Amino acid sequence: MDILCLGELLIDMFPAEIGRGMTEVSAFRPKPGGAPANVAVAAARLDSQSGFIGKVGQDPFGHYLETVLKNEGVDTQGMRFDAEARTTLVFIAMPDVHSAEFVFYRNPGADMLLQPEELPLPLLQSTAWLHFGSLSLIDEPIRSAATRAVEIAHEAGALISFDVNYRPALWSSEEQAHQRVMTMLPYVDLVKVNQTELALLTGREELESGSKILLSHGPKLCVVTLGSGGSYFYNGREGAFVPGFKVKTVDATGCGDAFVAGLLTQLVATGQRTAEFSPEQLEAALRYANAVGALTALTQGVIPALPNAKRVEEFLSQQ
Repeated sequence: MDILCLGELLIDMFPAEIGRGMTEVSAFRPKPGGAPANVAVAAARLDSQSGFIGKVGQDPFGHYLETVLKNEGVDTQGMRFDAEARTTLVFIAMPDVHSAEFVFYRNPGADMLLQPEELPLPLLQSTAWLHFGSLSLIDEPIRSAATRAVEIAHEAGALISFDVNYRPALWSSEEQAHQRVMTMLPYVDLVKVNQTELALLTGREELESGSKILLSHGPKLCVVTLGSGGSYFYNGREGAFVPGFKVKTVDATGCGDAFVAGLLTQLVATGQRTAEFSPEQLEAALRYANAVGALTALTQGVIPALPNAKRVEEFLSQQ
């Protein structure tokens, strides 16, 4: 397995129109989503072998989501179904194409109920990368399951990537989010944040100084996404900004997940099993990831918008 993703798989309820707040939207359209699942699908489309670990409800939405992943070539051996809790729904409003409002319907959602004993050990012990996000650190038992998965994968020699993916409405406080994220950092190799998350965690807006603070807690590599502006990496010795690509954005939702998949597929392709990537490798990987994110912005919805490897290569050849 190249990339194994753990966390939420859910139904995104996208707004029928852009430019309205949550209570002003006339209708919502269901589409498959969930950040780690988005990364798994994007990685599969980019010709990496990917798998997903997580829980959905024993309901029509849950079985639909399993079918979506299977049809995309994602390994679903790690999926579990809960007979009591429903598959989570997330209602999304977009006041403009670059921002979104989220309301999660999960009380609890099935994605929160993955148990440590439900983890697929063979997958975790055979993957090159394990990827997860901070939503898996909010509630039990998924928090314990995510922590145990990181331990198993790390012991087996996998690299660990962590997307902070901060959703304020799901946390009881900023302080709780900060504490949980910082507690996890010693166990990961790559931490990915956006500018807002960098400032939240470090109190710094300057990219290098903020990245240094995050790396001081354990990771070997920090990657900061800058929206349409591009991205930045810092590896503890040097860093670099990699410009983004100008496209006509229809929907920026999920571009960060697409970016992560692009980044991980390129790092997997190096064949390295350590996080000691050269600046040249990282600049090339971020340029590719920027392209994957930009192409995802051209279509509404996340999974329907994710590009395949051929489309990315064609796009890059034209730049």
